[in-house]
Amino acid sequence: MNILFFAVFVMFSMLILRLGVLQIVNGEDFSRQLERTEEVVVNSSVPRGKIFDRNGKVIVDNKPVNAITYTKTQQTEQEEMLMVAERLAGMIEMDTDSITLRDKQDFWIRENEERAKAKITEEEQALYDEGELEQNEYDALIRERITEEELAELTPQQLEVLAVFREMQTGYNLSPQIIKNEGVTDEEFATVSEHLGSLPGVNTTVDWEREYPYGDVLRSVLGSVRAIPENKLEYYLARDYARNDRVGTSYLELQYEEVLQGQKSKVRTITDKAGNVIDSQLIQEGERGKDLVLSIDIELQKELEKIVEDELIRLKQNPGRNLLDRLFFVMTDPFTGEILAMVGKQYVETDTGYEIQDYHIGTFTSAYEAGSSIKGATILAGYQDGAIEPGYTMYDRPFEIASTPVKSSWFSPRTMTDLYALEKSSNGYMFDIAIKIAGANYRPNQPIDIGPSAFTKMRNYYAQFGLGSETGIDLPGESVGYQTNNPADLNPGKLLDLAIGQFDTYTPMQMVQYVSTIINGGNRVAPQIVKEIREPSSDNETLGPIVKATKPEVLNKLNNTEYELNRIKEGFYRSFNGTEGTGRDFIGNGYVAGGKTGTAEVVYFGPKYNDLYRSRDLPPPETTNSTLVGFAPFDQPEVSFSVMAPWVYPNDGTDRLREDVNENLGTAALAKYFELREKRMNEEGAEENQQVEVTAEQAEEGQ
Repeated sequence: MNILFFAVFVMFSMLILRLGVLQIVNGEDFSRQLERTEEVVVNSSVPRGKIFDRNGKVIVDNKPVNAITYTKTQQTEQEEMLMVAERLAGMIEMDTDSITLRDKQDFWIRENEERAKAKITEEEQALYDEGELEQNEYDALIRERITEEELAELTPQQLEVLAVFREMQTGYNLSPQIIKNEGVTDEEFATVSEHLGSLPGVNTTVDWEREYPYGDVLRSVLGSVRAIPENKLEYYLARDYARNDRVGTSYLELQYEEVLQGQKSKVRTITDKAGNVIDSQLIQEGERGKDLVLSIDIELQKELEKIVEDELIRLKQNPGRNLLDRLFFVMTDPFTGEILAMVGKQYVETDTGYEIQDYHIGTFTSAYEAGSSIKGATILAGYQDGAIEPGYTMYDRPFEIASTPVKSSWFSPRTMTDLYALEKSSNGYMFDIAIKIAGANYRPNQPIDIGPSAFTKMRNYYAQFGLGSETGIDLPGESVGYQTNNPADLNPGKLLDLAIGQFDTYTPMQMVQYVSTIINGGNRVAPQIVKEIREPSSDNETLGPIVKATKPEVLNKLNNTEYELNRIKEGFYRSFNGTEGTGRDFIGNGYVAGGKTGTAEVVYFGPKYNDLYRSRDLPPPETTNSTLVGFAPFDQPEVSFSVMAPWVYPNDGTDRLREDVNENLGTAALAKYFELREKRMNEEGAEENQQVEVTAEQAEEGQ
């Protein structure tokens, strides 16, 4: 017995010793094993960065809005979520448009378990029980057999519950998921806030949405902010975005998403083994996104939009202009590439009449034949190629090539120089250059041996100006225009058309880059709309410190001498100010400008082509594009600009609707620029005088 008692004593002593080791020596280690530390990125509705114009005026802001969120944990059951969804749906109105067919099917199955199970045959059930039919296959069979009539049984109230439940499911554990942040009324916000005790996981908070102090001015270029598109979900999730985050989905908001998107708060949560939250700690404060300062002058943009819109409405009052539906104007700084204004307006017919829509993106996403406006590039190409020299003289007469319609200038035959050719807008001078660049010889009524390589050569010259190539604008979706490479279309006659801008198509942005390249000394500078990136300011109103200032990006330099470039500038001056200049209507507006007008006779393949012509087996009509490029003032250029008016009047052999739309727009826009410039200079002068007076008063008081 003593031996037995001693053995029991020893065993209990060992147990006590072991228990002490576990609790005292290793206790902390085992406690840590029962807990799990997890970093969770919490969507704290950090505002996006603001967007300012070049003068510091806010054109895209953020405004607070009511929001309702839901946060689930690892322990949250589907039944609890559904119960919360039912209660919440009774307190708020929920949009059901986002509900998919799959969502409806799954919800119907949940609400009708017995009827759903009855859609499975005994054989299929046996296969499922034996493990030969997978769960996803089993569920798919049920979904396939749910009829439209059965889905129609879901009431509007049930669909709202489904819409809420759907949003709840998409969120991550411990991360708030926005259930509703658009149109949350004060009554809904108050009701939900009052019943938070019976809505586990639900919270009321403040979210942010974009606000536009200037309304629709420049709206399409600014872009949109929406929920992450389905086809981009994996891309953003890999970059630490949450499923319910909103991102820039077009143009500026998309292009500068990484800059505008703020830095979210980071919270470290500690949970036990069962998943219950023990503690949470903020380890990183949220921060508003960085701000963009644009090169755009929003006041100028606003005024020019009105000018273009009014002109489009005026032109459309004549029913003969049934094909005209858009106008464009672009103005830039020719030396830096900064875009001061980019305007596109579109006339859209409706059941009740018409509406004018924003089409600013068309300035760099849509292209048209530009006509004679590109003749400065043709002459400079001739200089580069050695086909002609400055001052080259030729006799401008009709060009008659075998198997090609006769091509000529719009005036009677006469002797031409390069300067007079730009002033008078000679076609024959450009034809002569194109033939020389092609290395061919012209003889009246004889064929010319010109192949596709001549088109490639000409296009390469034009590309140096940005014509037919990417301009480098800092916006997505740029078009380079249309260039056919069909051998059947690359004949001698078409090469002559190319030389006068009536073959390839160009965007309004390409046109303004082209004229800027000539007048800035031969540097092709990429147009840019973002001037600076700045940190958020402390007062959230003014501009913060500069993070990055965008520098002019020179894409290439023309292989032309300064003398040759000045020669073209002189030709542009004569075009606007010479006695026979095609753009001489610019005289008398208080400034001296230079540039080149253009008229392109084209075949219409615009939006109405399919409905009015192709569907009726009718040939497309011939119409006219009216264009213009220019710069001002002539001696010290501040701005360069382009005008495009596609399909502005019919090409029917008469001049009944012909008018200088290009010059009307260019003159009005340039006059508005100088008016605003003078007004701003006067305001700045008044501020300086006021500061001087204040300083003088302070000095006098000090004495």
